[in-house]
Amino acid sequence: MSIGQFGPNLQEVLKRRGETRNAAGQVTHVDASLIGKIIKGSRKPSKELMQKAAEHYDDGQLYIAAAGEVTGGAFAPWLDNVDLHRASVLFKTVEEMREVLTLSAEVPISKTADQLTDSERQNMKRLLMETVEAITALTHFAAVLCKEYSFSWLGTWKEHRADLKAKKYMK
Repeated sequence: MSIGQFGPNLQEVLKRRGETRNAAGQVTHVDASLIGKIIKGSRKPSKELMQKAAEHYDDGQLYIAAAGEVTGGAFAPWLDNVDLHRASVLFKTVEEMREVLTLSAEVPISKTADQLTDSERQNMKRLLMETVEAITALTHFAAVLCKEYSFSWLGTWKEHRADLKAKKYMK
């Protein structure tokens, strides 16, 4: 009974760092056997466990997996079967962004939903899907840059939020 993606992503982070399930258990204040069950997918991780693990390892992959878990999948998934070299991710990100820009020139964004023809609605849906693909690519690009160049994932987002607040885009 596989539950979510946090467990496999935690296992990947532990492997990359050369850490054990026992160490992850100490970080998250749970038994190593529970970490094993979460990794295997037979137990769902609590929000507190995901938060402690993500903050301790400060790894974009874990934050992304935790966000997907908490939202029931309404977030960019962590891609585990693609080339995540920084150059490859950059090229894919640029490709996805170009697709969004190309489609955005073709859709009548000034129309309301009830004014769209069936064809225009299909194009709007294509734009939406390309936008989500670009978000996924950009999210991975940010995570790869943080990992490759030792930037804090959490620190990056905190700095971004502070900037948005300074611009009065959010309270």
